[in-house]
Amino acid sequence: MSGVVEELRHVCALGGYESVLAIERAVPIIHAGPGCAAKIWSTLGLQNGCQGTGYIGGHSIPCTNVGEKEVIFGGVDKLHRVISNSFKVLDADLYVVLTGCTSDIVGDYVGEIVDEFREEGKPIVYAETGGFKGSNFLGHQLIIDAIIDQYLKPSDEIEKGLVNVWATVPYQDTFWAGNFEVIEKLLNSIGVKANIIFGHGKGINTLNNIPKAQYNLIISPWVGLENVIHLKEKFGTEYFQYPVLPIGPKETAKFLRAVGNFMGIDNNIIENEIERQEDRYFYYLERAADVLLETRLLPKHFITVADSAYSLALSKFLINDLGLLPKKQFITEGVPKEYEKQVKQHFKGFYNDIVPEIEFTNDGGKVNEYLRNSNFRTKPLILGSGWDRVISKEIKGYQLSTSTPISDRMILSRSYLGYEGAMRLIEDIYSVILQDFQ
Repeated sequence: MSGVVEELRHVCALGGYESVLAIERAVPIIHAGPGCAAKIWSTLGLQNGCQGTGYIGGHSIPCTNVGEKEVIFGGVDKLHRVISNSFKVLDADLYVVLTGCTSDIVGDYVGEIVDEFREEGKPIVYAETGGFKGSNFLGHQLIIDAIIDQYLKPSDEIEKGLVNVWATVPYQDTFWAGNFEVIEKLLNSIGVKANIIFGHGKGINTLNNIPKAQYNLIISPWVGLENVIHLKEKFGTEYFQYPVLPIGPKETAKFLRAVGNFMGIDNNIIENEIERQEDRYFYYLERAADVLLETRLLPKHFITVADSAYSLALSKFLINDLGLLPKKQFITEGVPKEYEKQVKQHFKGFYNDIVPEIEFTNDGGKVNEYLRNSNFRTKPLILGSGWDRVISKEIKGYQLSTSTPISDRMILSRSYLGYEGAMRLIEDIYSVILQDFQ
């Protein structure tokens, strides 16, 4: 029986175009109806941490604005004109043509048009990202696969120590830019050269280096796994999956040791870096111990309403490092059925053998119903999105927006990953709690 889904926290597959914008000097060209790209930009960019438009995003994105004429007679001629004019007026290193629902249903053969321009030496690829295919998590993977198949070329040499890093979906993860910078610094600290295609100072050069890498590192429970498998099939690049975004000393140390062990890095280098980072981390925590251990302030239970990557990462930190107790954890991105068991397995190995209860749902109505009907003995900590501010006030909980859509915060380079990021998260959580006492 069909029903109503409330408070969605992702967009359709076409929203993968935001991953194109995360690559410096890359331009998406949209073959879809008017309004599709603008609504996605508003959801993932403007109203999600005030992330903005990127290099050529927002209302500047080239679009065919498919209408009735194109539905009846096809839109390939119009697409050809838009692509041709885009090359004339837009200065970019890579052009990515993406289709919407209408063009996919009509059956416009976009590949033929794109192949024509590619044969002229233009840096252009395409991906069929009709919204009905799935969410922007799928759209992201389709775009990376398109770049692998249509743009990247095999390398004659492999650069030892170079590692391609894949993690969360840009813009969908409001903290993506800061996260990739933190991951790069962590890896560099143990002698790993991270090759990241998203974010400041990256772009076409790092994209071209992908086939040269010695390994692929994926930091995700499932998103991007098919991409690194594809890279292995095409270029023979081995991959290592670490399923948890590392937040705090316990998980970050595990992450560094796991990567180091996989790459055969001297254990002394890794342990010295962990000791250096932990010494600084606990220096600051000890200073704040009087407040952190104050029983009147410390929330006993927490709930996450986020995608699997953040729900898992936040749960690991809050249980293993801060000692909080989990209530139900809601995973919202629509994890494919074939990965649900794998994601559930990752929610194990917590302190004192705690196993959080998880629910796969993209329906905010179910989240609200659960929170209303739960009997919390103390105020719960709710780590969700801007949607959850209303229900949090209703049940008198502590709420912090950490997942899409974050409509109540501006996020520039902020990250909760690593040692420094964990301190930022503690600051944000306790700032929310302290404000409640004012």
